[in-house]
Amino acid sequence: MGRQVDLVIVGAGPAGLAACIYGSRAGLNTILFDNGAPGGKLVKTHKISNYPGVLDVAGTDLAMSMFEQATSFGASYEYGNVVNVDANKNVTLDTGEVISSKAVIVATGTKERLLNIPGEKETIGRGVSFCAVCDGAFYRGKDVVVIGGGNSALEESLYLTRFVNSVTIVIRRDVFRAEKNIQEQVVNNEKIRIITKHVPKEVLNENGIVSGILLENVDTKETQVIFCQGIFPYVGQDPMSEILEKLDVLDEKGYVIVDSNCETKVSGIYAAGDVCQKELRQVVTATNDGAIAAQHAFHKITNM
Repeated sequence: MGRQVDLVIVGAGPAGLAACIYGSRAGLNTILFDNGAPGGKLVKTHKISNYPGVLDVAGTDLAMSMFEQATSFGASYEYGNVVNVDANKNVTLDTGEVISSKAVIVATGTKERLLNIPGEKETIGRGVSFCAVCDGAFYRGKDVVVIGGGNSALEESLYLTRFVNSVTIVIRRDVFRAEKNIQEQVVNNEKIRIITKHVPKEVLNENGIVSGILLENVDTKETQVIFCQGIFPYVGQDPMSEILEKLDVLDEKGYVIVDSNCETKVSGIYAAGDVCQKELRQVVTATNDGAIAAQHAFHKITNM
């Protein structure tokens, strides 16, 4: 057996960072693992306007503040890819190292769902992007299409208007799912046009680079082509819960089932944030989960 610690946290998004704050501040020997940039989806978000106490903040700025606080109480942050967590709270990395812990908090979040249409996978990174904040500047003066009608789709559409010539939003229904104030901003933005009751059928390309998208009317089945240089799908998320697959703690969609303490049915193994089975997935609910899980883990560990 390799290293032995009190608490291992997998994932450095808001849930994992909050858990790290509460765990390390309580005196637990804590390791925080992530295989991406600290902050999770915060670093892909242009602006956060609904986090209590903060009127408006860039996602990257909030992520950095959380990360600095999370590591200020002695926790160790390590870049690493966790591939398995077992019932004995042993955490295995893709390097083969196994870390023994007294509690594990899985805060791995979700990944963007693909459109699963012809031409998509081969043009990811060549016109198909899942992060407007990351890639928006590459489309300066160009025409792009955003797929989806929720908050993320509309917020990122507004962000893209800083750079692009035009944004076309495509939605399956004839109404948006996003909050009303965001809808109003979109409707009033002269760079944005909206196509309702259509679904994407194929990503078109020239020499491997996105050149357009084929849409189908959900009622008439008629098709049309929108010529564009960028496509941003925002059609939902899927949980990244593979490391818990062997423990029978997932629902039919792959989300982790936890109790009011954010603990799974396996004692000492917790989940927090978007990877959990829940209704509302927001920064504030993720940090709430992380705090609850870490505090419960602290009491369980100190009473062993």
